[in-house]
Amino acid sequence: MRNPCVTKWLEQSNYNMGETAADEHELRQLMRRYQSGDAEGLEELVRRISPVLLRYFIGSSSSPSDAEDLLQDCWMRIHQSRHTYRPSEPLMPWIFAIARHTRLDGYRRRRRLESRELLVPGIPEHLHSSAPQHSLQQDNFDALLGKLPDGQRDVILMLKVSGMSLEEVARATSSTVGAVKQKAHRAYLALRRALQERQENAQ
Repeated sequence: MRNPCVTKWLEQSNYNMGETAADEHELRQLMRRYQSGDAEGLEELVRRISPVLLRYFIGSSSSPSDAEDLLQDCWMRIHQSRHTYRPSEPLMPWIFAIARHTRLDGYRRRRRLESRELLVPGIPEHLHSSAPQHSLQQDNFDALLGKLPDGQRDVILMLKVSGMSLEEVARATSSTVGAVKQKAHRAYLALRRALQERQENAQ
């Protein structure tokens, strides 16, 4: 099922993900309007939050179309769960908790599909083994992020893409601030090593 507001945003945005989600107070107001059935409030909320969600899903998906599907699925889950949001709580951790579950379920679906595809006779044995090499050739930051463990990638995307605080990320991941700091530190080290290796190989 597709959310018309999300479809409209995808058609008009042209993958413009440089926008920020806006300040927390505005987001909570829009969410309250959405909860009360205000269609314009929903449309504005989609416009504000979809850029950071799409960037999050692109960082963990095999293709832009998969990321768009995850975005649609995430907004459907938000719609189904909107009554559980409490206006006294920060909105972005609540949103990203749903996004994490959406991404995980999407990953599981992809794995099941890949397992079924492997059972089809006639598929070259080298097909799946060549995929990692292809991803190594993608000279962009998203490719580097994609190589991080899921937990580290989630933390980096929440901190740097959505601008969430350590406390908000901890709440969204059902973790502690200390654990978030540790994952972020390890992710930075891994990214720095990967960038250095690319620079050395390019020389």
